[in-house]
Amino acid sequence: MNHILGHRLWAKDFPKVTKEIEVDFLIIGAGISGLSAARQLKKRGVEDFLVVEMETTTGGNSNFGQNKYSNYPLGAHYLPLPNFEDKTLLEFLFESKIITHFENGKPIFDENQLCFDPKERLFIRNNWQEDLIPKFGLSNEAEVQFERFFALMNELKESKDDQGLYHFMLPLHMGSKSDKFKYLDDMTMKEWLLCQQLQNEDLFWYVDYCCKDDFGLGIEFVSAWAGVFYFAARKHNTSYTDSVLTWPEGNGRLKQHLEVGVKDHIKTQQLAFDVENQNDKIEVKVFDDHLQETILYKTKQLICCTPTFVSSYLFSDRKNLKSFDYAPWFTATLTLGPVDLNDSYPLCWDNVIHQGQGLGYIYNQHQSLAQVQEHKVITYYYAFSSSNSKKVRKKLYAMKEEELKKLIFEDLNKAHPNIEQHVISVSIFKLGHGMVSPRPGFIFGEEKKRATLSNDAKIHFAHSDLSGISVFEEAFHQGVNVVNKIVNS
Repeated sequence: MNHILGHRLWAKDFPKVTKEIEVDFLIIGAGISGLSAARQLKKRGVEDFLVVEMETTTGGNSNFGQNKYSNYPLGAHYLPLPNFEDKTLLEFLFESKIITHFENGKPIFDENQLCFDPKERLFIRNNWQEDLIPKFGLSNEAEVQFERFFALMNELKESKDDQGLYHFMLPLHMGSKSDKFKYLDDMTMKEWLLCQQLQNEDLFWYVDYCCKDDFGLGIEFVSAWAGVFYFAARKHNTSYTDSVLTWPEGNGRLKQHLEVGVKDHIKTQQLAFDVENQNDKIEVKVFDDHLQETILYKTKQLICCTPTFVSSYLFSDRKNLKSFDYAPWFTATLTLGPVDLNDSYPLCWDNVIHQGQGLGYIYNQHQSLAQVQEHKVITYYYAFSSSNSKKVRKKLYAMKEEELKKLIFEDLNKAHPNIEQHVISVSIFKLGHGMVSPRPGFIFGEEKKRATLSNDAKIHFAHSDLSGISVFEEAFHQGVNVVNKIVNS
């Protein structure tokens, strides 16, 4: 991310306004929420709108890169199959030809966009195994604890309130409003596991890995409600058991689908830095980093689709939302020369090292119909799970490329000795604010509730961090819901 330009929000040392533009709807931010809002405006018949985006490209955490061998994700890299109840998302996937048709009301997915087999493997005790749930060398007690854990998760997955709504549901707004499980937000996931007398180290590792994958925080720091949500919110009510949708560019494919029909409404390299209510219009000052000039946009309705840590610099009433925490990440895409990564089990889409420092790597060419690839492109993921995200964020920004490469190779060498000898190139992408990270007390906290509200009827907020769950489905629905609210009012 262009954090150098973004950090200019602190000083706001921008030139004076040289141009004015009037528009009915202005969207700040072209991540998934902003693109979804733009798409929904178009679907509701609105044509007079613009989207301004600080980066040179759109997509936020769903952005992607490419080299001569493959596209590759810079962040989000897959979409689990949506719940049947989520008709709006199913409609988008159908429009995008990801769903080919429906049979007896059930979606049929394009098989080329479902993750090919083999999907996942785990390097544990010097061997690769299929699946990410540890199998090698488990004691009988450990196997019993895994069984108990998944039985608990299945029970919570099916749990409903008196109105027949799921207690854990994705998207969140379609789930129960009951307080029954709010107590889970008062403790960490590790504390909850211990309360259930689940204390096996291999189980801890597995749940820790899953929580870092979605929240950037491990079980010692993440809210137990969020940890349970990871396992219980997706119902897998399709015949495609535990499958996911993925592409070489990851969720960059989805952001491209969202852009269809709205590309001409998007202006990149434009940083919004000041917002004022002037009578019947909202005035937004925007710095054009390409032209090095400041533009004044006057709009009837403003939709702010930036994360809350950014909107706090635009709106004085959002400055003290301290509970919004964001875990730092980095991804590293490695291009490898002729090399065999199959080892004792075939190379998979997702390849994870047990007790590794990072979260493993994705094989970006896994979906290619040409399964023999002389040069392989993999993307390694690392989340800085910590009690102090601000501190480790500074550490990430300060780390030199050689330091990061050393960390990567030390981790990958556990499964692939001397892998660095086969590396042609390494492309590292730092995300200082990777995703919202729900610590205990955040999901049902007052600050998150306050952040969803606006003191001005012409200003609206939409971003996945307002739900506390940083996944595509939440970002997508934030954009849809905010537009429907405005247009219907």
